[in-house]
Order: sequence, then structure tokens, then C-alpha cells
Amino acid sequence: MSAGAIIVWEILGTAALILLGNGVVANHVLRKNNGHNGGFLFITFGWAFAVFTGASIAAPSGAHLNPAVTLGLAISGKVSWANVPFYFIGEMAGAIIGAVLCWAAYKLQFDDHPEPENTLGIFSTAPQIPNVAWNLVTEIIGTFVLVAWILLSPVAAAASPNGVPTFGNSALGYAGVSFVVLVIGTSLGGPTGYAINPARDLGPRIAYAFLLPIKNKANANWGYSWIPVVGPLVGGALAALVYLAVHNLT
Repeated sequence: MSAGAIIVWEILGTAALILLGNGVVANHVLRKNNGHNGGFLFITFGWAFAVFTGASIAAPSGAHLNPAVTLGLAISGKVSWANVPFYFIGEMAGAIIGAVLCWAAYKLQFDDHPEPENTLGIFSTAPQIPNVAWNLVTEIIGTFVLVAWILLSPVAAAASPNGVPTFGNSALGYAGVSFVVLVIGTSLGGPTGYAINPARDLGPRIAYAFLLPIKNKANANWGYSWIPVVGPLVGGALAALVYLAVHNLT
């Protein structure tokens, strides 16, 4: 696939992911919405199905939607290093576009919201208990689970001599990834909001800081912003190293 095609598909898929993912949080947070105060499970289910939607759209490029996934696939030898920058470009651009589209969909609610200084959480994550080391550990663990599942899950295989095929998790399609994101959210999402994706956090944070005309909004909390970038990249890299180690044993 050409570099341009990778960028376009990743933009489309990541934009859909962020539009719907940020959208479910906006529906929960902003007043005068049908989903106002929907709760944490409401958000985690929305994000899970946002992953399914975005990944399905970006299927032609492999549906990375996440620099940590791209890095893990490159380290494990499943993606050419030459294509990594194009995936990163598409993922970041798509995340910014998706955040802008989310704001546009909820423009009237943003204008009406009585606490505009508390709207950053619609777009980006933050820890419940700020602690650099442990917030980083949480993001590493969550992303490790995601990328390890992608790399280590059994794939479909032809029928064995007894005529029984092995379907593996590939039979689930992108719904399988959505299930994993759902359980990461419900099980590990409490401490930091489970960014588990550098583009998912940094792209909307950039959009919030520089593009979205939300009156009286707060700053973008740049002091924390590197943790949901570095943590997922480390987690994705560690998952790839484990994958290589396991396969070297066989």
C-alpha cells in the first residue's frame, strides 16, 4: 500500500474513533444531552464501539489507529519501519480532525455548559491521583494488554486432518479488539482514564488548546500530556518484545 493510502485510511479511521470516543464523553459531561450523567460504563462501552467503527473503516491500511500498535507491529516485524511515519501522520491528523468534529456536533452544548474550564476531560485523559511514576505504569500495563492481545491472539487456520478448522480470534474481526478495549476500560481505566493510545490523547489535546473556540476553557495540562504518549509507546514496545521472545522459543 502506498504512503498516501496509509495516511488517508488512518485519518478516516482515527477520526471516526475520536469523534465517537470523545463524543460519548461529551454526551455524559455536557448538560442538555440525552446521555447526560450516563456514567463510566456508558463511556467505556461508547469507546469500545468507537474502536470497532474506526477500525472497520480503516481496514484497508490494517486499522492501526494507534501509534503504540504501529510501534508494536513494527518491532515484531509485521509492519515495515519505512511505513511507520505514515501511520503516525495519519493517526495524529485523524485524531485532531475527530476532536474538531466532536466539538462541532456538540457546539450548542459547549456554549451552554456552565463549567467550560472543566471540558478538557472530554478530549484528553488525566489521572485521578497525580503521580508521574505510577500514572506511567498504569498506561504501560493497559497498552501492553492491548498490543499483546493483538500480537498473540490465535488466528484462523485451515481444517486439520479431522476436518475441524481453527477459527481463532480472527473470526471476531474488529469486534475482538473492541472487547479488549472494553475490558481494559472497565478493569484498568479508573486511575488514568486509559489513554492506551498516544494519538487518542495528544491529538485532541492539541485541538483543544489551539483549534476549539470554547470560551473560558482551561489550559491543556501539558505537564501531564507526555505520560499518555510515552506510557503507551513503552507498553506497545514491551508487548512486541514479549511476542518475539515467545516465538523464538518455538
